[in-house]
Amino acid sequence: MSPQHAATDTPYAGLTPEVVLDALDAVGLRGDGRLIQLNSYENRVFQVFLEDGRVVVAKFYRPDRWSNAQILEEHAFAAELDAHEVPLAAPWKMQADSRSLHAERLTALGSTLASFDTPDGPYRFAVTERQAGRAPEVEDAAVLEWIGRFIGRIHAVGAAGRFEHRLALSPASLGHDPRDWLLAQDVVPPDALPAWRGMVDAALERVDAAFDAAAPLRTLRLHGDCHLGNILWTAAGPHFVDLDDALTGPAVQDLWMLLSGSRAERQKQLGAVLDGYEQFMDFDRRELALIEPLRTLRIVHHSAWIARRWADPAFPIAFPWFESPAYWAEQATRLRDQLEAMDEAPLVA
Repeated sequence: MSPQHAATDTPYAGLTPEVVLDALDAVGLRGDGRLIQLNSYENRVFQVFLEDGRVVVAKFYRPDRWSNAQILEEHAFAAELDAHEVPLAAPWKMQADSRSLHAERLTALGSTLASFDTPDGPYRFAVTERQAGRAPEVEDAAVLEWIGRFIGRIHAVGAAGRFEHRLALSPASLGHDPRDWLLAQDVVPPDALPAWRGMVDAALERVDAAFDAAAPLRTLRLHGDCHLGNILWTAAGPHFVDLDDALTGPAVQDLWMLLSGSRAERQKQLGAVLDGYEQFMDFDRRELALIEPLRTLRIVHHSAWIARRWADPAFPIAFPWFESPAYWAEQATRLRDQLEAMDEAPLVA
């Protein structure tokens, strides 16, 4: 069963609080009427309070983004991590509750993924335990080392299997394809197009060269979007809350977004992260030459991501400057800066 929404539609127009509560009721999770929408652009995520006192997180997946097979593969990876006691919220198994008045509207797409029918079309969803925590204090080297150990444990599990359906990281998937799509859709304003196109072409040429020089790369199953906003910290240490961008790629993809500040600061942070990481996984130092190329790919991909989601009312509100020539002039400047950054020697750990 595949989603029936069109990618250009407003995909969550029919996802009211009543629909969220009815969908959970259909699998035997009865809300007490309280729910909070959590911050998420890609999907719609709700914290829901249940009648039995538990609190769960329900994720309703954006139609047409991932196939059922891709989502279930993400869930299976989360279950593997959970089985190895890696602290990450794995989706719960669900089935229709015959006592629910809404059970007939539910279609099981797998043990952890269901589809709930509405007049606006079906909504696919999964449920996890609520995870609480605060932002990690990354100024502390011990915290970064702990996070590094955590990522090393994820990668140790990730290296033990392969994704069949999730995306694979490459200059094409995160750089050339988004660039080509933006040009084909005439997204970039004419006044800003020559400068942006010149910079993106030069930057991607440099990215290609960096990946060619680092080949052959060891690839494994990754978190994929391993930034500090996806890490919650508790007295028991760090845990991640989202595998929505899980993919196949080099290990450094899950490390570089943890680094910030001056070169000296980033080098110090990298040392702390790898001190923890290498307690569980070896790290190929050649991958350090990919940090700035990966940052470049993220810049290009991010622009295409906003453009692809522009019909979603949340995006013009969040990115009101996106359609202006000034935005694209700024992107050209950032890409020019990346050309300079890619000319620098890689960080050393």
